[in-house]
Amino acid sequence: MHHSHIPHFGVTRREMLSRCGIGLGAYGLAALLGENLVGNASASAAEVAKSSMSPKMSQFPPKAKHVIHIFMNGGMSHVDTFDPKPMLDKYAGKELPSNLKTERKTGAAFASPYKFAKHGESGIDVSEIFPHIAKNADELCVVRSMYADLPNHEPSLMLMNCGDQRLPRPSMGSWLTYGLGTENQNLPGFVVLCPGGYPIKGAENWTSAFLPGVYQGTYLDPQHTDIEKLIENVRNRSLPREEQRRQLDLLAAINRRHAAERKDEMALEARIESFEIAYRMQSDAADAFDVTREPKHIQEMYGPGVHARQCLIARRLVERGVRMVQLWHGEGQPWDHHDDIAVNHRNLAKQCDQGIGALISDLKQRGLLDETLIVCSGEFGRTPTVELPQAGSNAGKINGRDHNHYGFTAWMAGGGVKKGLVYGATDEFGFAAVENRVHVHDLHATMLKLLGFDHEKLTYRYAGRDFRLTDVHGHVVDELIA
Repeated sequence: MHHSHIPHFGVTRREMLSRCGIGLGAYGLAALLGENLVGNASASAAEVAKSSMSPKMSQFPPKAKHVIHIFMNGGMSHVDTFDPKPMLDKYAGKELPSNLKTERKTGAAFASPYKFAKHGESGIDVSEIFPHIAKNADELCVVRSMYADLPNHEPSLMLMNCGDQRLPRPSMGSWLTYGLGTENQNLPGFVVLCPGGYPIKGAENWTSAFLPGVYQGTYLDPQHTDIEKLIENVRNRSLPREEQRRQLDLLAAINRRHAAERKDEMALEARIESFEIAYRMQSDAADAFDVTREPKHIQEMYGPGVHARQCLIARRLVERGVRMVQLWHGEGQPWDHHDDIAVNHRNLAKQCDQGIGALISDLKQRGLLDETLIVCSGEFGRTPTVELPQAGSNAGKINGRDHNHYGFTAWMAGGGVKKGLVYGATDEFGFAAVENRVHVHDLHATMLKLLGFDHEKLTYRYAGRDFRLTDVHGHVVDELIA
């Protein structure tokens, strides 16, 4: 333990940090412990903030300024949502001519229990379980030829979120805030909303890894409607803000002396800046996350339920300059339907369809859709064949689908993508991407171009090499860009 060399303060720096009542400041600092931030011990807090989270110029003019990533956690079935396959009706109950190796053994062709219809002037096919998204068909850019590397949740989650399926790497939101900063210094630049607790792999999905800790996603549980439960310690009931300000000023004075006497603690100023950010968040965060301040007709447009609420929160956040918001649909793997897919996919769609449709429409009517890139995906898709009964997976039922990384669908809207477009295709049964294949690395490269970056040049030097979101892979799919 370090002992104070400033006797007239009467307490050690560590004791001061633990005793002072600065509320959310402790929450802000905790996210940065263990990470080395850019800057040096003699830099002012304002200089450190300017070097990290202040708005930065992209490499070339961007089409998008913000990203909302809607994550259908668990692997939404593409053949039941955005990639209709009439041949599955013809082959229903029969073995397919080509049956690729999957994580578990699957059986005969399994026709979708849902009807598809064409929507909008573009005539994009959308499943009946997404009527509100379907109303926005002419805003969608549907990529039916996505593919990943493995049929397992953990590596595929890491690949989609962090660009690497094996090792902890900076997440997409961390790369964006590293490259662009954020437009609102009173709110986190990268916010993660996941109701009911952490998903599989937990905070690794939004980690900053070897990037400075300030770029890590800030996790919140949107199942809480009480702002003080949603954001821990958002208000300090022991001290007025004026007294908190005095405490922060005192801490700054102590830490300047501490830094002057300990030249090796080069990250000190950057870490203490988190207290400043947290202090400022106490007013802005309470406003941003309180959807009851929205007019009644807007709340009704988004509809009831936690996912509708987090879609509305996402709009409020990007409206206030937050760089990236990730919306997880539930804890665990809610879309991981190895059985009862006819009932389960419909129920999950009811939870999120109205909110997502409202998000697209609301951003458009506010003039924000053109600068906000919405991406909706899971970590992979599902097999067009039925999963056979096995212990611990589908409870002996034969009415679900296994994991499928060979081919799946992601869609985008806004942010400079082409409208009313269907790109690529899976085979006639929906097993594998065969036309204009788009790997997850290609999706990331394309997203970065929309945000004004060459994915090969947005790098960070670590352990003797330059790292990037796309690692040593990825090609921009220019056909998706307007």
